[in-house]
Amino acid sequence: MIGNIYEMKRSGIISFLMVSVLVIAIFLYYSNSLVKNLSEQERSRMQIWADATKEIVRTSDSDVADHSSSIDFLLSIIEDNDNIPVLLTDAEGNIIMHRNFNLPEKIDDASPLFISDANRDYLVRKYEKLKGSSNVIVIDVGDSGKQYLYYEDSDLLRSLSLYPYVQLMVLLIFVGMVYYAVSSTKKAEQNKVWVGLSKETAHQLGTPISSLAAWMELLGDMDVDKNVLEEMSKDVNRLSTIASRFSKIGSTPSMNHENVDSVVIKASEYMSTRISKQIKFNILPSEDELISNMSAPLFEWVMENIIKNAIDAMDGKGSLTISVYKERNYAVIDVTDTGKGIAKKNQKAVFRPGYTTKNRGWGLGLTLAKRIVEEYHKGEIFVKRSEIGVGSTFTIMIPLVSDK
Repeated sequence: MIGNIYEMKRSGIISFLMVSVLVIAIFLYYSNSLVKNLSEQERSRMQIWADATKEIVRTSDSDVADHSSSIDFLLSIIEDNDNIPVLLTDAEGNIIMHRNFNLPEKIDDASPLFISDANRDYLVRKYEKLKGSSNVIVIDVGDSGKQYLYYEDSDLLRSLSLYPYVQLMVLLIFVGMVYYAVSSTKKAEQNKVWVGLSKETAHQLGTPISSLAAWMELLGDMDVDKNVLEEMSKDVNRLSTIASRFSKIGSTPSMNHENVDSVVIKASEYMSTRISKQIKFNILPSEDELISNMSAPLFEWVMENIIKNAIDAMDGKGSLTISVYKERNYAVIDVTDTGKGIAKKNQKAVFRPGYTTKNRGWGLGLTLAKRIVEEYHKGEIFVKRSEIGVGSTFTIMIPLVSDK
């Protein structure tokens, strides 16, 4: 049930991301369409500018007086361009006219006769850059040959072309901040639920455990098999340990220098006596003495959770191997089973709250294990390898306090 809820939640997140990507894609498409339309409008303006220049050049000196009004109109078209940088050259690349460039040395006249060396170098560099672009219009001036009109995008067009990406960046930052805030709030709520549930569980277990302890003392005075009493005593102590673990959640645990092998073996031995005889249980301790700063009760809980999951994955038959060894300055514990295996897409999901493949289960065991390892022991826990139908290896790494 919880596994289905988890999958629905995961599908909902994927759907939300897909819709978000679609909305962003539509937004960018619309913005790029606006940029394209503005670019086409600017090219149309430059074509009109080129046509006006062509007509002025073709008008002979004798025709100027007869067409003075037309010339004035054509000149007004040229003068009207005050935002698009324009460079007019002849067929040899000589600069005839320039407008709207941010020249190094300011001048009032745009005629090449007044171009300083610094400005000429600047314009030549612009010409070399524009020569390879598509922003060029060829002007056929008849007997005078051809002229070439080069132009840059206006400041408005350049700003508009960057605007969608600036908006996208701001949107992503905003979404990231919202996601972080929601995640933090959700995590805080989960922590409160876990702490409250754990303390209530410990409280509810306290009364029956005390009662069982009293019954154990009473049974000790009766003619009851000592071996039976010893095993019952182990289980009662086990319940007390579990209640103690639940009561520690939400508070800072007591950390001590512990031998990693000893803690692992203690947790493993309890589980090994309570599993199917068809499961081969192997413990391979480290050749070195590995000392780590640990909360032994909580770390035993981690081991028992992983071992229990491994046993469930094998359906009561297979092989379970626990290996402890040193890697750099870490104590490493590998728990390898021959169970069902975990699909690659779910190998990180198994540590998330609510994820479970069991018909009955809360999906919190590995979540709590991860929290204990990472927050209290400053270590890591992850699926080292897994193959469907072959088995899985869970790995825990915790820092050592010495290199003994």
